[in-house]
Amino acid sequence: MNKAELIDKVAQKTKLTKTQSEMLLDAALEVIAKAVAKGEEVKLVGFGTFSMSARQSRKGRNPKTGTQVHIPATKVPKFKPGKDFREMLVKKSSNASFAAGASASQAARADSN
Repeated sequence: MNKAELIDKVAQKTKLTKTQSEMLLDAALEVIAKAVAKGEEVKLVGFGTFSMSARQSRKGRNPKTGTQVHIPATKVPKFKPGKDFREMLVKKSSNASFAAGASASQAARADSN
């Protein structure tokens, strides 16, 4: 799903116009990004936590030349999914794999007949 599709879904769910939904989404993402950039955690209960993570400096290799290069320390955004979000994904994937397994077993039975 891309941003335009997300805006369409939000507009349908909230009964807002697409323009209003886009403004809402942009504002929410901006608030989250600015808070994380300041080092704050943004916790959305049931969905997840946005935070900043520090990466230590390390040594890497230039794949073209094979020489060792220094990769400096940096800060990167991090997302940790919440319990409800993880459980929803597990339920969806187990239902999908169960359905796929049922289809395969039904096909195998049909082939053997």
